Amino acid sequence: MVTHDGLDSVYAILKKQGIKKVWNPSKIVSALDHNVPPHSERVAARLMEMRRIVKDLGIKNYFGENTGIANQIAAEKGFIRPGMLIAGIDSHVITYGAFGAAATSFGFTEIAYLFAYGAIWFRVPSTIRFNLTGKLPERVMSKDIILNIAGNHGVDAANYRSVEFAGDAVKHLSMDARMAMANMSAELGAKFGLFDADDTTLAYLRGAGLTGILPYRSDTGAEFEKLIPLDVSGLEPQVAWPHSVGNVTRVSRCKGIVVDQALLGTCSNGRLEDLRVAAEIIRGRRVHRDTRFLVIPASWDIYLRAMKEGILETLIEAGAIVCNVGCGPCMGLHMGLLAPGETCVSTSNRNFQGRMGSYDARIFLASPATVAASAIKGRITDPRDL
Repeated sequence: MVTHDGLDSVYAILKKQGIKKVWNPSKIVSALDHNVPPHSERVAARLMEMRRIVKDLGIKNYFGENTGIANQIAAEKGFIRPGMLIAGIDSHVITYGAFGAAATSFGFTEIAYLFAYGAIWFRVPSTIRFNLTGKLPERVMSKDIILNIAGNHGVDAANYRSVEFAGDAVKHLSMDARMAMANMSAELGAKFGLFDADDTTLAYLRGAGLTGILPYRSDTGAEFEKLIPLDVSGLEPQVAWPHSVGNVTRVSRCKGIVVDQALLGTCSNGRLEDLRVAAEIIRGRRVHRDTRFLVIPASWDIYLRAMKEGILETLIEAGAIVCNVGCGPCMGLHMGLLAPGETCVSTSNRNFQGRMGSYDARIFLASPATVAASAIKGRITDPRDL
């Protein structure tokens, strides 16, 4: 089970039911990420209470404010293995499907029940399989694949279903790329967003200190509700217009839209590969004078690795604002909020109205490459043009 700042709501339910002990504290991984650092006295008090709750419940795998976004760190810290069933408070815990794990979110009441009893009931969903073929063109990313799927099939395409990404094209996708797609499976309504655990997966897990992990994939002859082919070799960079993730078009149809803010980060695309791609595009260039370019790594481990590689130096020299690790403006809580009438192009996973500050602002979703190119030009830009 993976929790974040909502842990206090779960604890309140347990307390109301008179439950003082959890089923197995070692099965819980907890971090603080939504309100880091606290932006008000009330929030500071809430985070202080959660530190007390962690001790009260005996949760040992607690990482506080100084590790990263919960949907990222459980994999980094070696808690995720192929074949696991993972429950989380946050809807984007589905990210761990990139490792061949069945990860999904539940409400506070259901998580409280899991805390107490270690069991839950839910219907096993049918599966829609996207068979990806070809190889992505230069500066087209896995974010473009999942946005294209959302645009062509709709944000309710997989309501209470699993989606599985398979095919030859998957072999060319890094774990960072797969995590981005699994993460946004939630935007298709999916219960799970799955990849086979292959050699790429096992190499990542070995880096997280895990050994003896075997490949894990769909059974031979597995039945699927739908089989949907997608050749990615001709895919162009994609952009989701406000205010729906499914309102997707090619970047060539929205080039020139002025952006006040460009955001690279969140649990969707704040990983090392994403920062590296942005640095490659922005190196030797400057962020447009009228655009704020915010960079928010998904974890402090990623932050440190990007610093050692010189990625953060490149971004900062170009005029980017590198922020502390966390969810930041993605939840509209603090840091990087939009004023009325402002426009942001973002690698985040949702562009709902009012999501990032003003109800009168606009959020466009795009890949790290497109966001970086747009930050340079001050308008939505095809990264292939640079």
